[in-house]
Amino acid sequence: MKKPELLAPAGSFEKAKVAFEYGADSVYCGTSKLSLRSRVEIDDTELEKIIKYAHSINKKVYVPLNIYARDYMYDEVKEQIKMLDRIKADGVIVSDGGVVDAVKELAPDLPIHISTQANTVSYHTSKFWYNNGAKRIILARELNKEEIKEIMKNKPEDLEIEMFIHGAICYGYSGRCHLSDFLAGRCANLGDCAQSCRWAYNLYLEEKNNPGLMMPVEQDEYGTYILSSKDMCLIKELPEVIQMGVDSLKIEGRLKTEYYLATIINTYRAAIDDYMNDPENYNYTKYLDELEKTKTRGLTTFYFNDKNNRDFQEYEGKQYNPNFEFGGKVQEFNKEKSIIEIKNRLQIGDKLELLIPDKIEPYKFIIDKLWDAETDEPIEFVNPGKEGQKVKLHIPVEAKQNWILRRQKN
Repeated sequence: MKKPELLAPAGSFEKAKVAFEYGADSVYCGTSKLSLRSRVEIDDTELEKIIKYAHSINKKVYVPLNIYARDYMYDEVKEQIKMLDRIKADGVIVSDGGVVDAVKELAPDLPIHISTQANTVSYHTSKFWYNNGAKRIILARELNKEEIKEIMKNKPEDLEIEMFIHGAICYGYSGRCHLSDFLAGRCANLGDCAQSCRWAYNLYLEEKNNPGLMMPVEQDEYGTYILSSKDMCLIKELPEVIQMGVDSLKIEGRLKTEYYLATIINTYRAAIDDYMNDPENYNYTKYLDELEKTKTRGLTTFYFNDKNNRDFQEYEGKQYNPNFEFGGKVQEFNKEKSIIEIKNRLQIGDKLELLIPDKIEPYKFIIDKLWDAETDEPIEFVNPGKEGQKVKLHIPVEAKQNWILRRQKN
């Protein structure tokens, strides 16, 4: 079997470091203007910093340039392409044929990855993109496993295939949605999605003989979140995915927290490695238990197993975890007093879990001592305040910078 690449999102330099620390082989991160996550503010300087850091540890960085570009945008598109070529990005993710042509013209050595936005659902389309310069295809999320197998069997031998295995599902087909533009004047395909599918809606019927008489439509107490989808999770199906020979397995979430990234990446890293080492004894349940400790919606396999599956709507519209939350991040380890950047309230007696790279089981301990980070005075609790607020606490085992602490709520 071929070991697939584990590809993770990175919305900042700090998130990229966390992703690599917890086992990602590569990350994808875009500039704020020309990718489909315009709220991720990575400027050219920070992007170059991420790429240099990644290359120093033999990792890769792919950069989305996957908007559907209007004509007036092409001057900026071309400047971005030349910049990505200069800073040696490992690939550019595109969906627009015009942008593909621009990459081929301006940066012929820059590998082209065709975005899931391009809606590739067949080996015929895969061959088309391959013939037009693509090195990799990111498959549409709407495919089932039989369709993916057919593509793998018939694609050009040196064409790489990437697929999503975990993360949010877009209401629009292959992410091509007009709802945000219609309701909020923010175009999803220009990177400014307002996530209108996650909003709560009130529906009404009007009786035709009584104009203006509006009667609410209610399915049940959760029936207003009719557009919101669950999150994809293929941890149980991971052996089938690996057996298909897919080159890269992608996690969604450039806007997610470092805690979310550490948990998801570390879990899939362990699952992939464990399966490759001992495929006969793969047991998905322990990995699923770990994934469910993050702030998330319900989980679904979407269409992977069954094209007729309808169990992927999140009618509760919620995204939280009642049992766990982001406790903090290790800034500096010391046997007696480690410096922690806090993310939520911490107090003596709290149960914490230290997420350890390459281990599926976190190290569990109880806070027995806390000190003010500036005065070094003993304290009973600390509340998050200013950005980057720190506290000192005792961690019973050796930890490293950027390791994540999870707090048990009850």
